[in-house]
Amino acid sequence: MAGRVIPHMPMRPLWRCRNCGAEWPCQPARLDLLVEYRGNRTALLLYLGALMAEARDQLAQLHPDRAPDLHERFLAWARARGQPTLD
Repeated sequence: MAGRVIPHMPMRPLWRCRNCGAEWPCQPARLDLLVEYRGNRTALLLYLGALMAEARDQLAQLHPDRAPDLHERFLAWARARGQPTLD
């Protein structure tokens, strides 16, 4: 019998990967997302932005004394190379 494949999906409210335990989106999840949204980077960024807002709210409830900065974790890696930032 083949082993069960566990997808690299977020475990809420901790926002860790269900498969590898790394902060989500982990490297395998990022690769999966890039493949899934190939040719539609805008849709990927909108999707990740919505998840980032959800993660920020949930993580803030777990750790009210510190607000997580999730931009690098959720969005910066997904920008197309050479795309200017809005900083």
